[in-house]
Amino acid sequence: MTDRFRAGAGRLCLDFIRTLRYRGTPSEEEELPDASAWGAWIDAFGPYAVPVRPTSASVGDARAAREAIHALLTGSLRPATRQRLNRFAALPVPAPSLSASGEVRWQAPDPASAMLALLARDALDLVTSPEFARVRRCAGPRCGALFLDTSRPGTRRWCSMEICGNQAKKSTYRAKVTAS
Repeated sequence: MTDRFRAGAGRLCLDFIRTLRYRGTPSEEEELPDASAWGAWIDAFGPYAVPVRPTSASVGDARAAREAIHALLTGSLRPATRQRLNRFAALPVPAPSLSASGEVRWQAPDPASAMLALLARDALDLVTSPEFARVRRCAGPRCGALFLDTSRPGTRRWCSMEICGNQAKKSTYRAKVTAS
């Protein structure tokens, strides 16, 4: 996996919605601007052993799925968005097959669409599971990413201690030093 995309949100669908970085802020950044980027995301997070080369048209589907998943997870799902999400979830998923060397390989006639099915199904599974009560929004003032809090006490505040948590602690420290 590369550093190009952020991982570690706790669920595949949560990592996927993070491809719109800094959502709702002036710094908002689209990480899926084209088919190449969408293919790179699938290669980094998907089950396929060979690189996926999606079409330009599938990028629009990927962004539509991302926004439908985000709406579902944030409680702002509208009927048309629900229908779109259900349509993605109904797509065929990748199928496993055993290679001659004994390795499991994942295949799909349309790997990009199959990836959207996996993402939509993961989101539907998440919102209907007890884990959903532990989905949090990052406390970082510029971030706001969603993540699954798997900490024992359930009090995790940041999507990433290395980035958002570290920035918050630096800011607190600087404020204390400046005040003294």
